[in-house]
Amino acid sequence: MAGAVQEDGSSVTSSSHEYSPWMQLSPGLGSPSPSIRELGSEERGLCLIRLLQECAVHVGTGSMENANLGLEHISHLASPDGDTMQRIAAYFTQALADRMLKGWPGLHKALNSTKLSSVSEEVLVQKLFFEFCPFLKVAYLITNQAIIEAMEGEKVVHIIDLYSIEPAQWINLLQMISARPEGPPHLKITGIHEQKVVLEQMALQLVEEADRLDIPFQFNPIVCKLENLDLESLGVKTGEALAVSSTLKLHSLLATDDDMLRRDSPVALKNLQKVFHNRQRPLREFLDKDLINLYLASPDSTSTSSPLSLCASPKMESFLSSLWSLSPKLMVITEQEADHNGFTLMERVKKALNFYAALFDCLDSTVSRAPIERHKIEKMLFGEEIKNIIACEGAERKERHEKLEKWILRLELAGFGRVPFSYYGRLQAGRLLQISNYGGYNFKEENGCLVICWKSIPLFSVSAWRRWSN
Repeated sequence: MAGAVQEDGSSVTSSSHEYSPWMQLSPGLGSPSPSIRELGSEERGLCLIRLLQECAVHVGTGSMENANLGLEHISHLASPDGDTMQRIAAYFTQALADRMLKGWPGLHKALNSTKLSSVSEEVLVQKLFFEFCPFLKVAYLITNQAIIEAMEGEKVVHIIDLYSIEPAQWINLLQMISARPEGPPHLKITGIHEQKVVLEQMALQLVEEADRLDIPFQFNPIVCKLENLDLESLGVKTGEALAVSSTLKLHSLLATDDDMLRRDSPVALKNLQKVFHNRQRPLREFLDKDLINLYLASPDSTSTSSPLSLCASPKMESFLSSLWSLSPKLMVITEQEADHNGFTLMERVKKALNFYAALFDCLDSTVSRAPIERHKIEKMLFGEEIKNIIACEGAERKERHEKLEKWILRLELAGFGRVPFSYYGRLQAGRLLQISNYGGYNFKEENGCLVICWKSIPLFSVSAWRRWSN
């Protein structure tokens, strides 16, 4: 790929050429100079990265005239059908433009009033991502193996799927359960999704497979958004061995007001101090050190790396507390291994450029540029996520991806302890990547969890948890 953005915002490339953001671009309207058209892929990629960063600064500071000029210049180089960096730039440009348009709510609503979201298209693009990239395949396999091991000997198993969209995961689990030496348990899966038709399709396929395998099975559909879920509706009963699975969804509960951190800082600090007595020593020592830094930090700091920021979402805290009260034997969480929940636009643009550069690159290695499937994944999945990260704020910004270290701390504060994945589970995940001929993909262990990578770049994490024993 042409280049990437370092954590400090600087660009990395093997090229010795250096370009000023606006260098060799016409200062007014019109086409770029011939030398820009003649740029090689690597130089053009570097130029696009710098143009996007410069444009993001203008959008963030409200300099609409300069931002508009920047978007026009980028449009001469970006293309949804070009090389990796050209395609990334096309979707980042669209996201920045959408953010600008939100300054004129009437205009923004009018331009988007006829856009219809299709449930079938949402399901299709998720399925395409599942088929063409191994991330979800590995996550589902390791999740199912962990559930099988945790539920050994159990006669009634209840699984809560917090984002029930892919039947393949549970069809595979049914097949694994049917091979248990002691025979299959009575299995109940509670699926949660905001679209009724998605759950209906899920139920049809799972019931059919369960009947074929002669497994006593029940599917309990709950039509609602995750943030509106009433845990009483889950129907958890005494005697059920409970497991919870969350795939790329839990982060949406972090959609709280950005200024809550500053408003609730004193309360959050007291809450952190209270939990020290109930946690293991290594965590307590880590928090003690970080609390010193919090006292020394500026009250206007926008850092999202401190544990104090973890207490800024009462919805997440309440939700995890409710799950803890259900006493699950196992909870497996898959999340994007990224930091897209920063307070500032520039911070999110830089981090998102790195993350999606790797995603576009790995997809490019699996599917050539021409097929419509690649275009659908990039436009309807990656492109929409990029738009939400960059163009949205407040409760509207759902794609609040955070790194594994934050999830570990957040879940430990909620009373959960990590469950290491078994050697056999990791072996199965490795075999999946080998037999599927997924070159460039690998995974590594990190703090007892699994991180799935593309060319050593962490992209997704899978972690297993259980209620902490007192």
